[in-house]
Amino acid sequence: MRIITAVYHLLWGDIITLPLPGGSSLGLSLLVLILIPSGIYFTVRTHFLPFRLFPEMLKVATEKKVNSQKGSISGVQALIISTATRVGMGNLVGVVAAISAGGAGAVFWMWVTALIGSSTAFIEATLAQLYKEKDPLYGGYRGGPAYYIHHLFIKKESRRKHSVIAVLFALSGLLCWCGISQVIGNSVSSAFQNAFQIPPIYTTAVLVAIAAVIVLRKHATVKVLDVVVPVMASLYFILTIFIILKNITSLPSVFQQIFAEAFGIRQVVAGGFGAVLMNGAKRGLFSNEAGSGSAPCAAAAADISHPAKEGLLQAFGVFIDTIVICSCSAMIMLLTPAEMTQGLEGMDLLQTAMNYHMGKFGVVFIAVVLWLFSFSTFIGILFYARPNVAYLFGDNWLSQTLYKILALVMLFVGGLAAYTFVWDLGDIGVGLMTIFNMIALFPLSSKALKSLTDYERTLK
Repeated sequence: MRIITAVYHLLWGDIITLPLPGGSSLGLSLLVLILIPSGIYFTVRTHFLPFRLFPEMLKVATEKKVNSQKGSISGVQALIISTATRVGMGNLVGVVAAISAGGAGAVFWMWVTALIGSSTAFIEATLAQLYKEKDPLYGGYRGGPAYYIHHLFIKKESRRKHSVIAVLFALSGLLCWCGISQVIGNSVSSAFQNAFQIPPIYTTAVLVAIAAVIVLRKHATVKVLDVVVPVMASLYFILTIFIILKNITSLPSVFQQIFAEAFGIRQVVAGGFGAVLMNGAKRGLFSNEAGSGSAPCAAAAADISHPAKEGLLQAFGVFIDTIVICSCSAMIMLLTPAEMTQGLEGMDLLQTAMNYHMGKFGVVFIAVVLWLFSFSTFIGILFYARPNVAYLFGDNWLSQTLYKILALVMLFVGGLAAYTFVWDLGDIGVGLMTIFNMIALFPLSSKALKSLTDYERTLK
């Protein structure tokens, strides 16, 4: 546990502290130092793609689905899978934690992180398409960072089957997704206990049983997410719009609070600016996953007419996650009187806010939405695991099934009790994934940029 704690602090703890006026300081973690400059670099290299090509993202997202390879998925289905994992607890509990620790200003820095992270998401998803290969087990295609890292370090004529960095990425991913499985189980059982007073053992047993029926079948994953993700995101968005309209007179003051606390002199003087900026940035990075290498595992599976199209879709996915869904959670929180939520945190805080806006229905609604968010996240991460298990252990059903069973066990254990060190394992896993992914992203980014240039030429 000491080793886990040490690695966690190396990745997520402040390794550089910058002094600010008024006795404040700005702590920078290793991952923030990697992802924020990288996002800015790729935003410049793509000529500000998130702003310039946003209409094209919408156009690609509304194209009709055309599958030519048997067993393959469309670009939009790949977007739905990645959205299923992005739109999870980070959008509910994560936003609550960011606002609790950093105030309303943290929301602004989450938005900034998403906008620059969109370019990183474009680069990694396009590379996943460029280096994808046929999947002999599930049909269609597979790929992701393990595969493009392999091509970076292993020459075609070499007989070596594995690259050390690619193996480390795949192992980090499997570690991360096991940790997340436990967090999912715990969050769902806690929410249902708060809303319905259902003992965790019953909630967990039902959750694991339903998940097992889906993930242990060959092609059920994509079909289920095609239905669940659009429904859950739409319901959450519609309810938030209703709450905003109900409190429309308070909306200008909420936005004023967000921008005032994001840049406010009061925060700098009070020594809180560092907390505002870093809580927003950290939660934004953790929520939208841009640069971590998760989403490319789904992006590679898409059968799409041009690699850059999938890059645009995944960039759009970051927008959906942070600018839309995270903002929904933030508005629910910030439109609630501060004295009602003082001293509360996590799901208790969010459910108290919903109780204020919608009464008992709001508490029940959040519990159900969290169940859907978490359930879809679990299914999505097991889709991510497929190509990584195949890269490590070869193309066989035994290794694929054993990993699914391990994830189901972790889901069950998490539902009964919260083991903090396992939660840290999830954070360590995503941190290590990010580092190994970024090692390949910079040297290979020219290929993704070349693909973008080619796509824009065809548009003209």
